[in-house]
Amino acid sequence: MTTERFDPSSADPRWQRVWDERQSFKADDNSAKPRSYVLEMFPYPSGRIHIGHVRNYTMGDVLARAKRMQGYEVLHPMGWDAFGMPAENAAMEKSVHPGGWTRDNIANMKAQLKRLGFALDWSRELATCEPDYYGQEQALFLDLYEAGLIYRKESAVNWDPVDMTVLANEQVIDGRGWRSGALVEKRKLNQWFLKITQFADDLLSGLGELKNWPEKVRLMQENWIGKSQGLRCKFNFVDSEDGIEVYTTRPDTMFGASFVAIAADHPFAQQMAENLPELQNFIAECKRGGTTAAELETADKLGFNTGYSVEHPLKKAWHLPVYVANFVLMDYGTGAVFGCPAHDQRDLDFARKYELPVTRVVADGDETDATFASDEAYTGPGRIVNSEWLDGMTIDEAKAAVIAKAQHDGWGQGETQYRLRDWGVSRQRYWGTPIPFIHCDSCGVVPVPKDQLPVVLPDDVSFDTPGNPLLRHATWKHVACPKCGKPAERETDTLDTFVDSSWYFLRFASQPGDRPFDPAVIAKWLPVEQYIGGIEHAILHLLYARFWTRALAHIGLIDVKEPFASLFTQGMVTHETYSRVDPVNGAPIWFGPGEVERGGNGATLRADGQPVEVGRVIKMSKSKKNVVDPDEFITTFGADAIRWFMLSDSPPERDLPWSVAGLEGCARFVQRLWRLFGQYDAAATGEDKALDRKRDQTVAAVADDIAALGFNKAVARIYELTNATEKSAPSASRSAAIRTVLLLVAPMMPHLAEEAWAAIGADGLIAEAAWPPVDPALLVEDEVTVAIQVLGKLRDTLTVAKGLPREELEALALASEKVQRALDGKAVKKVIVVPDRLVNLVA
Repeated sequence: MTTERFDPSSADPRWQRVWDERQSFKADDNSAKPRSYVLEMFPYPSGRIHIGHVRNYTMGDVLARAKRMQGYEVLHPMGWDAFGMPAENAAMEKSVHPGGWTRDNIANMKAQLKRLGFALDWSRELATCEPDYYGQEQALFLDLYEAGLIYRKESAVNWDPVDMTVLANEQVIDGRGWRSGALVEKRKLNQWFLKITQFADDLLSGLGELKNWPEKVRLMQENWIGKSQGLRCKFNFVDSEDGIEVYTTRPDTMFGASFVAIAADHPFAQQMAENLPELQNFIAECKRGGTTAAELETADKLGFNTGYSVEHPLKKAWHLPVYVANFVLMDYGTGAVFGCPAHDQRDLDFARKYELPVTRVVADGDETDATFASDEAYTGPGRIVNSEWLDGMTIDEAKAAVIAKAQHDGWGQGETQYRLRDWGVSRQRYWGTPIPFIHCDSCGVVPVPKDQLPVVLPDDVSFDTPGNPLLRHATWKHVACPKCGKPAERETDTLDTFVDSSWYFLRFASQPGDRPFDPAVIAKWLPVEQYIGGIEHAILHLLYARFWTRALAHIGLIDVKEPFASLFTQGMVTHETYSRVDPVNGAPIWFGPGEVERGGNGATLRADGQPVEVGRVIKMSKSKKNVVDPDEFITTFGADAIRWFMLSDSPPERDLPWSVAGLEGCARFVQRLWRLFGQYDAAATGEDKALDRKRDQTVAAVADDIAALGFNKAVARIYELTNATEKSAPSASRSAAIRTVLLLVAPMMPHLAEEAWAAIGADGLIAEAAWPPVDPALLVEDEVTVAIQVLGKLRDTLTVAKGLPREELEALALASEKVQRALDGKAVKKVIVVPDRLVNLVA
């Protein structure tokens, strides 16, 4: 080597320029090689990447580089999920345009990613905020509309009063908007919907085919789709043919019913409220409460007694009171339930509050008493009790029996329902994909003709007033109707940003200018072989992407239904927090790692030298400022040390605590490898069979580990081979091992590898080199270490040929000087031999 130390400050940018100039990582659609599509979930351009991004992208990068070395044509692209509320918030707070803010952030983050040397095909870079992307999305939206998979209707929605936009149920966290934190309200608005429920069964059954997805993700999606078999039946008002339709998944518990509850926006509740101010007030209170089923589970159960009663379908003389209740949702089932308090916790809480009957109808072990005293509902298995002709049946038998009777007698019907609702995609904001429709007084809602796409967002907007600037724009929304030519208005809602991320992997694979993608090219690359991203996207993004892919296949645009063959959800990078209590309001004031001086068990703020509280190690969060920006550490240690740290210490599915000391250790290993590579001697002679075997076994094992995303295991094996190589004597085998170590670390430490590859005089770039070959014969162990004992105590070990006969093992053991000293002249009475493992001499 020309220098004693590897200098990443000069080597890193030099090799990054070489890769760019040679377009080393550009995927070839027409290649004859086998294909591999490796993709990490693309980032939101918030302005800076953080260490969590680095871990995610390093994992994908190692896999992509290794695949390329193993002979695959690899597609490994990068882009930007660039629409959304943060850009509008920045526009309001900083008086900047969302587009300028977003594009500046993209430039900054792209520069940071390039400093880390990721093997990305930048020729396919896309940003969802650019018309050449969202215009094609508008075209796909119109295709789905023409196929009947999109519709518009008035619907109760989650309204964020601060962001002034609709939120999906999944975007409401603990009753608050996921971005603003404001308490969410319920409103009725005309909204655009995608018919995801039409694909509910297909989405559910498809989970069974995703063997390379984490079980927890599949279970989360299964629960979210929420398929249930139940009974739709009618509870008639007393002495009336009119009544309330109820859907229940537990018809087996009907003899335990004590009330019927309806949603606040149920038609019967709305009708009654017209003449009951107190009910109007109660309904208003319900609208201020939770908006999702999960929140209603934990909210205080509130009810309004309507004064009406209904007849029990199985016993007309049995009358049940009707309540309006805050825990019943209009958009699930029929918006009405019957309450069986002993076997449903919500019903039990409600019954206890309003002193309603609670009757046990499912036995809890040997407990069959009709009186139910517990404050915890019994929801487990058991036989039906206190239910007349159902007594003694299992739960499933009783469900079937009640459904059969309801159908026979004409008061109910068996029915399958889903928790999944159609996907409302309308958002009342500017920075999103314009929905390509026009509203005409004469023609109604009219699609924008495809030859007029893209519908481009206007640049001249103002954020001085809360709400959607498109509503107030002087000219943009005014347009002639495409059908009749009369004055009309554009749709001013924009699409939920999860639409943008539901098909971007298709656009990465194929980017023609005149259509969203070329189906023939999509067929070459899809499905994505390995998708990598956070568990927080298990429901939202992944379910929507699976639906969108199915919908496009349904209308014949593509032939693939599942977009991601394998999914890996990486652990978070964590860091301790630093804070002080604000003396004015008692709230915590958070400080970043760069603002704090750590010493011993405590920490002080650099600005004033005063103590700060050191909190627990948690997921990095901008709100708590425990985020680490990689730039400082790239400058200090180089990209390869950070990449190695991301891979080495923790299994990739687990959280990784950030440690500067750990990073320093990785930087030392970079220099250790540089010194080892400097000892390569192409002219060396001599053989070391043990090192040859270790080398080839390591190559095979590391390839398997990387394929299984077991990066920490691969790193451990490279350490072992490095140690063995350093300890070996100079030989051709040693130089071959050094060259192999260099090739094995190339996907992980690409800058160091390129520098050393050039220094040893190897041809071309190591980024374009082949994975080291292995001799299958060397993968089989032909030598074993046998323990030699005297009277059960270890006295020696022997390395012998595997499968050596018992007699030869015995002879070798007796020939050992250590064994003879231990025997001290005593005669051997018995020899115990365990082939390939042990010889025990009994004297």
